[in-house]
Amino acid sequence: MSFDELRGKRILITGASTGIGAALARRLGGFGARVGVHYNASRDAAEQVAADVRAAGGDAQLLTGDVRDPAAVTRLIDEFADAQGGLDVLVCNAGDMGGRSRMEDVDDALYDHVMDLNARSVFASARAAIPRLKAQGGGSIINTTSIAARSGGGPGVGLYAAGKGFVSTLTRTLAKEHAADGIRVNAVAPGTIDTPFHARHSSAEQLEGARRTIPMGRLGTPEDCVGAYLFLACESLSGYVTGQIIEVNGGQLMP
Repeated sequence: MSFDELRGKRILITGASTGIGAALARRLGGFGARVGVHYNASRDAAEQVAADVRAAGGDAQLLTGDVRDPAAVTRLIDEFADAQGGLDVLVCNAGDMGGRSRMEDVDDALYDHVMDLNARSVFASARAAIPRLKAQGGGSIINTTSIAARSGGGPGVGLYAAGKGFVSTLTRTLAKEHAADGIRVNAVAPGTIDTPFHARHSSAEQLEGARRTIPMGRLGTPEDCVGAYLFLACESLSGYVTGQIIEVNGGQLMP
């Protein structure tokens, strides 16, 4: 399948230095997109992703900022859109579990960290991007939610799951509010994907337990998720798709 329409598209990805965001950025480079590669702490990894995007035939702009800070979010979106002459697709992918903790043990600091990173950042990103998209007649926002938004998550993941539930609901709300502006808003919900996310937060035993619940018999890879984002980024393929959550989980959850 050809994704030629992505050539020259201005696509900003938050959380693009590793995992799903990095895999998507690299694939977009191969289609000639102009990719905003955002990172917070992982500068070396982000620089390598940007180099790979350019080597594949695309253009890459490095952007840094802590997406927990709405002012930083607005700045990085403005920085990318100003440099590129606009914004076609925003992929809100930055997020993290913040550690495993039972809800009764969550203190205010952990709550603020997890919710600001996974929920508030998506709200702030959309708020900053929508005026840009409206001014140019439309575009696409693609959020990264999670299988945990439907399942409630595994042990100690409830707060992260709640944050991703916010993302799923916000996706539908924004889709309704901005359909008339030509802005499509959708989300991808990865299942258990073998990324640095799980290297930080899941033991080998936990991952093996998850694997046994997956009908396809294996954990997902970042590359397994990329196709859903490409589909949602292409107007010719998904122009009548908005307010939807695409589950990418090997059959682990069949809603």
